[in-house]
Amino acid sequence: MAEPLPLGKLAPDLLERCLALCPTEAADVVLGPSLGEDAAVVMTGEPCLVLKSDPITFATDRLGWYAVHVAANDVATRGVDPRWMLFTLLLPPGSTDEQALQVFAQVGDACQGIGLVLVGGHSEVTSAVTRPVVSTSLAAPMPEGRTLATRRLRPGDDILMAGEYPVEGGAVVAREFGQALLAAGVPEEIVSRAAYALDDPGISVLPAARALRGIEGLHALHDPTEGGVACGLWEMAKAAGVSITVDLDMLPEAAAGGAVCRALGLASLSTLASGALLIGCDPSATARCLECLRVAGIPCGRVGSAYEGPAVVRERGTGRELPWSVTDEITKLFA
Repeated sequence: MAEPLPLGKLAPDLLERCLALCPTEAADVVLGPSLGEDAAVVMTGEPCLVLKSDPITFATDRLGWYAVHVAANDVATRGVDPRWMLFTLLLPPGSTDEQALQVFAQVGDACQGIGLVLVGGHSEVTSAVTRPVVSTSLAAPMPEGRTLATRRLRPGDDILMAGEYPVEGGAVVAREFGQALLAAGVPEEIVSRAAYALDDPGISVLPAARALRGIEGLHALHDPTEGGVACGLWEMAKAAGVSITVDLDMLPEAAAGGAVCRALGLASLSTLASGALLIGCDPSATARCLECLRVAGIPCGRVGSAYEGPAVVRERGTGRELPWSVTDEITKLFA
């Protein structure tokens, strides 16, 4: 009897087998589906078009707001701003007008904040879901020849990180499991800080991606989401076919987000990490990248390096492989 799949992303080997069943290459496909790549790029003449779709399945609080920013982050890794959005909302039986209006109000607020336009989609009430589920599809124009891609990380590149982790994971835990955190002895102030990190510093990486545009020697941007920063680093290594060493002490953990995760037994480095941006650049560009991020008010630092070798991520100093999984730690709370 076949083993049931775990919650979360499909495992890399299964994803590769699934993609092998579909046509993924064509003359007008610049960048197609692949492990670690955040968004597709296709040619439509001039300019090219960046495409991305994403569901939100863990959060229920501020569902529409999450949906916009999580998908927009993936488009931002291609070095452009998202422009158009299709939005799908599936509601369970018994939902009310007010619930639908609330989700769309969240979508509207998020779109206005980043200049995104809703151009279509779908909405329905269906017994196929037991709680609200949303999915977004985003598109953005991009000048040909300007594509950033995870696979373009090169041996010798520095690995930088903008933002902190796990801002998104900590916010989801605090908002969905606040009472459990208080019962576990987490101070109310910590729970509140983790919850409101959704707004400050927020989970959008658009400001960081914008600050880096046009820097010579910038090769790759990657938005770590499910599986956290640990999974994001492994995805970079596998996409580019390089080895990565990472200095764990240099990875900036959000104090409140880390605290609420640990209180419920979650490893913060492997918990939803939207709000952080992993960056691959030539060492000659490192100082410029860090300067531009700091001028934009975004915490940042050099956290590792890429080198020739098998696709693996090792801890600097010990040489141990960094533990990782595509199954996010937060799934333990929803199982």
